[in-house]
Amino acid sequence: MTRVFIGLGSNLADPAAQLASAVQALKQLPGSRWAGLSSLYTSDSILAGQPRYTNAVAALDTELAPLALLDALQAIENAQGRVRTERWGPRTLDLDILLYGDQVIDEPRLHVPHREMQARAFVLYPLAELVPEAFVFSDGRTLRALLQACPFTGLERLAAPR
Repeated sequence: MTRVFIGLGSNLADPAAQLASAVQALKQLPGSRWAGLSSLYTSDSILAGQPRYTNAVAALDTELAPLALLDALQAIENAQGRVRTERWGPRTLDLDILLYGDQVIDEPRLHVPHREMQARAFVLYPLAELVPEAFVFSDGRTLRALLQACPFTGLERLAAPR
């Protein structure tokens, strides 16, 4: 089993409910065991004029290979009405593999660690609830250092996991 961290996000169709449904689907993934969920956070969209996003990070232990996990996550997104029309556009659900063990993956469909997570408070702060701040990424940076470089500004913690 490999510990993976998955970013969850939604800004359409009752985002908190979308994330709750996604969590239930993640708990049912074959060859996987649920390991935890961060609090929910809200933040402004990267693109102006969109509704605020609700985000969280989930932890799973899985036997699924990285691309098989990606396929499973995209199937969950599609089942919840995800339509891909615009990069960083509004969405019912976004599930991103942030970390897959300590692996570095550079495939056309998948980049792990997630390329932009080091600059996204809505990823780093929920992740910090699931791993220690001394956590070291594959490139040698610590979570603590990334948190210090990415302020909490604009982020609101909504609720602890249930």
